[in-house]
Amino acid sequence: MTELVGLADVRAARELLAGVTRTTPLEPSRPLSAALGGPVWLKCENLQRAGSYKVRGAYVRISRLSAAERDRGVVAASAGNHAQGVALAAGLVGTHATVFMPVNAPLPKVAATKGYGAQVELAGHTVDEALVAAQTFAERTGAVLIHPFDHPDVIAGQGTVALEILEQCPEVRTIITGVGGGGLISGMAVAVKALRPDVRLIGVQAAGAAAYPPSLAAGEPVRLPVFNTIADGIAVGRPGELTFNHVRKLVDEVVTVTEEDISRALLMLLERGKQVVEPAGAVGVAALLAGVMQVETPVVALLSGGNIDPLLMMRVIEHGLAAAGRYLRVTVRCSDRPGQLASLLGEIAEHRANVVDVEHQRANPHLHLGEVEVALSVETRGVEHSDKLIGALRASGYQVVLAAGS
Repeated sequence: MTELVGLADVRAARELLAGVTRTTPLEPSRPLSAALGGPVWLKCENLQRAGSYKVRGAYVRISRLSAAERDRGVVAASAGNHAQGVALAAGLVGTHATVFMPVNAPLPKVAATKGYGAQVELAGHTVDEALVAAQTFAERTGAVLIHPFDHPDVIAGQGTVALEILEQCPEVRTIITGVGGGGLISGMAVAVKALRPDVRLIGVQAAGAAAYPPSLAAGEPVRLPVFNTIADGIAVGRPGELTFNHVRKLVDEVVTVTEEDISRALLMLLERGKQVVEPAGAVGVAALLAGVMQVETPVVALLSGGNIDPLLMMRVIEHGLAAAGRYLRVTVRCSDRPGQLASLLGEIAEHRANVVDVEHQRANPHLHLGEVEVALSVETRGVEHSDKLIGALRASGYQVVLAAGS
């Protein structure tokens, strides 16, 4: 099906969702507003039921199934957010859900999906591979496949986010959202361009899983040969047929951000915004911080989900601190004599940097006799502070080598 979803479809979806989903808040972002020189707002779908916008489209799709279809159950494939949305929606409607998830899906998302009552099967290493398994299951059992993005009902349900944004911020000039398969931005584009064609709509993909730029250049969906990103919620290797047509005709621009951009955005949202957001949910903010496109304020950036694995959060925070110049990893060569390590640590302390851990290495064959190598992780106050510390250590005669990413 290639016919575009219409505004009437999005409005009908909103009626179906009344009392099911919540109208999520629009929160101001002071640091982003200061950086852009105008108002920036955050649409907090990370606070939606099941932790993301996905329940909107899932519920609209499942609620419209016939009684016979509900009896056969539903099946879906997802890295986590669509899984939880489908599981929750299926329970509300009164049907059974089976969800195929990649074998490396975050454990909290797997547990939450099971908690909503779905049966979880692990298959493949990507959402695309899990989707193949789900399609095979649907053919074998008669269960109805609830596609994560490429269906009119799903697109219409996701579009209800834009209806809320336009009501909450009628003066908006730019809306930014993450893009995976394209269901969310397709639905939002339908509503935005029908009601406010003057508003610019920008999609953001992780550079390691950006299927839309080459697809738009080719004029048709193109499959990425490989893709990898910490933003698992938008790690999709090929746009959908229906969503691609929406994006091509209605979306103003699609840009990409790096893993470092995403890490910095997550750190800023946690520190300054007090928002727990998953990597896929932070790519819009990452694009604003990185300045990868021109925007007109007021801007609304969508925080599409908050289902982040705590272990990943720990790694991302460390990565974000390093990207922001606040977490320095260095190797220092110095003479192997009593008191040398204490002298080194004392100099670091004099520059008001905090040592997190130390590894003392004598066995490196590249070291000269009487030399020792000290690997340090140090907390600093930013890039300028880090540069001053490194300069001071080198001025004192230490050989300083920066670790990758520092």
